[in-house]
Amino acid sequence: MCEEHEDERINIYCLRCEAPTCSLCKVFGAHKDCEVAPLPAVYQRQKSELSDGIAMLVAGNDRIQAIITQMEEICHTIEENGRRQKQHVGLRFDALYGILEERKKELLQSIAAEQEAKLQRVRGLIRQYGDHLEASSKLVESAIQAMEEPQMAVYLQHSKELLKKITDMSKASMSSRPEPGYENMDHFSINVDYVAEMLRTIEFQTEPLGEDEGDGPGDGSEATTDEDRLDSLEVPEAAEDVGPRQKPASSPHGQH
Repeated sequence: MCEEHEDERINIYCLRCEAPTCSLCKVFGAHKDCEVAPLPAVYQRQKSELSDGIAMLVAGNDRIQAIITQMEEICHTIEENGRRQKQHVGLRFDALYGILEERKKELLQSIAAEQEAKLQRVRGLIRQYGDHLEASSKLVESAIQAMEEPQMAVYLQHSKELLKKITDMSKASMSSRPEPGYENMDHFSINVDYVAEMLRTIEFQTEPLGEDEGDGPGDGSEATTDEDRLDSLEVPEAAEDVGPRQKPASSPHGQH
């Protein structure tokens, strides 16, 4: 009922004041100079406008939800591609470690082989010189004992043999010795500066992968496709112009 005319029903709508009113207010009251329309017609028109606005908001929210879902798929793709590329790089470096370890083993074996050969030669000479020294020392002892022989006849019987042994011992050649610098192993030095510099400057390749590496991820094709799909999901501007945003009832991301 009308607040000004208690017995009158509200049956018209003031288009100027945008308020429902009664016929007496139009004839005698505050709205006599205003343009009015039947209340049911205005009601149906505004209800239709609100329904259209709700439909537009719901459509916009559905489009936003589709974009959110698409971006979540992009996040998943980024995580998966990152994981695969980390694994790929790790395997490549493991292969490098294997090559370095194998080459290290080969070089160390070369050093060990020459080291052992040189040691065997020098130790053989040590044994040879040791045997000569031992024999010479025994001969010296025998000669000293012969010098102490008091009987000349006995002395003369053994002296000739001792003199011959001493002469032979003196003539024995002991000239076999390692040449100067024989112990030097500097020729096994290596220069890895250029290799180290190459390792320090390893970068990701910018050229397309070859056929043997084409299965590897990381060329961005999936992300590009996702972005193209996102462009097709652009939110219509009209969805932002109608009233407050409504959360879709079925949206799992309504709280975002």
